[in-house]
Amino acid sequence: MDVLDLTRLQFAVVTIYHYFFVPLSISLAATAAGLQLTWLRTGDDKYRDLTKFVGKLLIVTFAVGVVTGLVQEFQFGMGWSSFARFYGDVFGPTLAIEGMLAFFLEATFLALWYFGWDRLPRKVHAATIVVVALGTVMSAFIILAANSFMQNPVAYTLDPVTGRARLDDFGALLLNKVNLAAFPHTLAGALMAGGSLLLAIGVWRLRAAGEAGFRTLARLGAWLTVAGGALTALTGDHLGKVITEVQPMKMAAAEALYATTTGAPFSVFALGSPDGGEPFLSVEIPKLLSILAAGSPGATVQGLDDLQAQYAAQYGPGSYIPMVPVAFWTFRLMIGIGMLAAAVAAYYLWSTRKGRRTHPLVLRFLPLIPILPAAANTFGWIFTETARQPWLAFGISRVADGISPGLTRGEVLASLIGFAVVYGILAVVWLRLVRHLSRQPLAPAPAAEPAAEKIPAPVY
Repeated sequence: MDVLDLTRLQFAVVTIYHYFFVPLSISLAATAAGLQLTWLRTGDDKYRDLTKFVGKLLIVTFAVGVVTGLVQEFQFGMGWSSFARFYGDVFGPTLAIEGMLAFFLEATFLALWYFGWDRLPRKVHAATIVVVALGTVMSAFIILAANSFMQNPVAYTLDPVTGRARLDDFGALLLNKVNLAAFPHTLAGALMAGGSLLLAIGVWRLRAAGEAGFRTLARLGAWLTVAGGALTALTGDHLGKVITEVQPMKMAAAEALYATTTGAPFSVFALGSPDGGEPFLSVEIPKLLSILAAGSPGATVQGLDDLQAQYAAQYGPGSYIPMVPVAFWTFRLMIGIGMLAAAVAAYYLWSTRKGRRTHPLVLRFLPLIPILPAAANTFGWIFTETARQPWLAFGISRVADGISPGLTRGEVLASLIGFAVVYGILAVVWLRLVRHLSRQPLAPAPAAEPAAEKIPAPVY
C-alpha cells in the first residue's frame, strides 16, 4: 500500500471506531431524558431507576466517544493538511461550533445531571438531561453539515488567488439538501443502535436475575429498535433520491449498473464480480432501482459508462468510477443487516406479549444484537465515503490532492498501529464498564432496619 492508501485506511479506522459510540450517545441521551420525564409525570420509581441506569451507560459511552472524536480533528492536520488548507474556511466554523457549543453543552449539563440528583429541584434536574439530548442532536446536525459539503458542495466560492474554498453563507451550508436528508437518517440509525444495546442488556439480566425492571428495559429497547428500523427505511428512501440527484455515480455503483437503463432493476443478491458483465447468479426485483433512485418505476438511471464519459469531459482525463464491488456489497449489507436487527426486535416483542416468554434459543443470542446496527451503520458510512471516490469534496477536490505533503509510509503506518492499539484498549475498557454496570441491580437494596435496642430485664 502506498502513502495515500495507508492514509485513507488510517482515517477509515479512526472514523469507523469513533462512530461506534456516536449513535449510542445520541440515543441513550434521548432515552434517559424520556425516562426521566416519564418518572416526573407518573411518579413510578421504576422509571427513576431506569433513568439512572441508562444515564450511567451514557456517561461511559460519551467519555469514550470524546476521546476517539478528538483524534478525528488531529487527522486533518496529520494526514490531510492539504485538504484542511483548501477546506478550512468551510470546515472551521462547523468544528468550532460543534466543539465550543454543542460539546461543552453536552459535557457541562451531563455533569450537572449526574451530580444533581437530590440536589437540584426535580424539574430543573430533568431539564439538564433534556439539554444533553438536544446537544447530541445539535452536534450531529453540525458535523453532518460538514460531511454533506463533501457530498454536495454548496455555499462557497473558490478564491482566485489562493485557490481555497471560501464560505459564503453558513446558513446555506447547514441547509444543504444532503444534510437535511442525511440528518434524520442518521438519527434513525442511532435509535436502532441504542435500542439494541438496551434490548441486549435487558434480556441478559432477565436470564441472570429475572428483575422485573429489566423486562421493561428489554421491551423499551426492542420498541426503539423497531421504530428506528422503520424510520431508517423511510429516511433512507428519501436520502437515496437526493444522492441520485447530486451524485448519480454513487447510485450507479451501488447497483453495478454500467449501462443507462430505463426501469432499472435492483439486484438483491448476485454471484460474480459486478464488473459490467452478466453475473453467474442474480436475484433481481424489477424496476426497484428506478423507484429508489427517482421514485418512479419507469425512471431512467444513468449507468457508470455514460457517467464516466460525462465526468471525463467535464473534469478532465481520469477514472471517476469508484470501487464498484465495495459499493455494491456495502449497500446491500447496510440494508440487509439493518432489516435483520429490526426483525429480531419485532419477534422479541411479539413473542413476549402479555407476559409470555420467548424461545430460549432466541434469548441466548439476543445479547449479541447490538452488533447488527453497529455493522449496518458501519457499512452505510463505508458506502457513503468510498462510493464518492475519487473525490474528497465532490467535483472540486480529489483524494490524491488532499494528503499532507512529505508524509511517509513509515509515519502513517506507525500512527495507524498506535491508534489501533489504543482503540483496542478503549474497546476493552468500554465493554468491561458496560458489563459492570449491567450487573448492578436497577433498584438499590432497601436499607436494613436498625436492630431494636435490648433493654435488660429488671432484677428484683
